[in-house]
Amino acid sequence: MKLIQWLGSSRTDVRAFPEDARIDAGWQLELVQRGEDPDDWKPMPTIDPGVREIRIREASGAFRIIYLATFEDRVLVLHAFQKKTQVTPKKDIELASQRLKRWRREI
Repeated sequence: MKLIQWLGSSRTDVRAFPEDARIDAGWQLELVQRGEDPDDWKPMPTIDPGVREIRIREASGAFRIIYLATFEDRVLVLHAFQKKTQVTPKKDIELASQRLKRWRREI
């Protein structure tokens, strides 16, 4: 099973999700750790090839987790947030992109 590496505040952000969304987020990330696809996802090539967004819809709202799982040993969780509009806000895309670039410079 791949390890999860949380970038920036992504872990704290997932922990701040309402309980139903947090439980679903944990399950979806476990699927990714096992090399499986989450139940609902879409590619995010504007951030980087291989980056995906887990889409969680619960009674408490819509939540997103942006991640990269193309490495053999880890899943990078770039960003997690509650989505309040139809389109993913540019600021959230830019934040995920910046975190990935910073991580690549540091390795």
